Amino acid sequence: MSHQNLQDSLFLRAAFSKSTERPPVWMMRQAGRFMPEYWEIKNKYSFLEMCKTPEIAADVTMLPVDLLDIDAAILFSDILVTAEAMGGDLSFTQGIGPRFANPVRNQSDIDNLLTDVDDKLQYVADAIKVIQQRLNGKIPLIGFAGAPFTVMSYLVEGGSSKDFKLTKLMLHNQPEMAHQLLSKIAKVTTDYLNLQIEAGVNAIQIFDSWAMALSWDDYTEFSHRYIQEIISNLNRKDVPVISFCKGSSVFAPLMAQTKPDVISVDWNADLLNIKKSLPQGIAVQGNLDPHILYADKSVIKNRIHKLFERMRGEDGFIFNLGHGIMPDIPFDNVKYAVNVIKEFRY
Repeated sequence: MSHQNLQDSLFLRAAFSKSTERPPVWMMRQAGRFMPEYWEIKNKYSFLEMCKTPEIAADVTMLPVDLLDIDAAILFSDILVTAEAMGGDLSFTQGIGPRFANPVRNQSDIDNLLTDVDDKLQYVADAIKVIQQRLNGKIPLIGFAGAPFTVMSYLVEGGSSKDFKLTKLMLHNQPEMAHQLLSKIAKVTTDYLNLQIEAGVNAIQIFDSWAMALSWDDYTEFSHRYIQEIISNLNRKDVPVISFCKGSSVFAPLMAQTKPDVISVDWNADLLNIKKSLPQGIAVQGNLDPHILYADKSVIKNRIHKLFERMRGEDGFIFNLGHGIMPDIPFDNVKYAVNVIKEFRY
């Protein structure tokens, strides 16, 4: 499939709410730790080295393309590269995850964050070009970024958090400061996504991984408005925008107001009910519970078919998980799930 004909791909057709003979499939974290081939690369390089070396990022991006034969590739990177470019001292530790040695806690920390950082993220654009050469128009490439609230939470907490206590304290006690921080992240995120579009990605996904930590009012004020700002400033001609948050089963009506092309739905909701509640022309992506991929193959097949039968007759449906693949899910089960999906016909 040439680059011109990519618009005919199953994934892009479904993303633009056109009919498809079966749901296209890709999976969040599809180039990840559940693959032995990933570890062969990971054991040689640090995580950030992998992200920042275009050839290696391309190697990892291509693993699920070559091994799973999925319908869309997603750039191998991390949602925190924007925060690092802004001045965050980022490291990744095995078993702990991301850490920022210089968390953002006060006004001067916020003032010190940079917002013109495209040059620092050029390695992502370089990786996209290498990946597109390797894909050679076979399937679309998805680019992505972290949503401002999620990126903010890592910067403020200094890493992962179970309760987001420091982040929420800033939202509630120092809302002006929180908005300054979120505005800076939103500007960088908009520029970064447009950089990816210019470099050649075929779709964009915005990950608000920790939105479910927020109440409805706080989500509206501290997440939704910034995602709206980002999406409204994207050069999105022919490039569908997917909005994902953990919590989308609750926040979908607000997410729709930002006018994405696709809303990616967690596994807590009935997907058809969400689809029916959305404005015409917004596709849905999801929403299998990733834990089902631990189960017996008969269960995996049954649950996928059940979801597909529920969505029968609906244009604008991309199969995905409700969140990312866990590292210890058997590769063979993931491969089996993809085969079940690819054999299905409406």
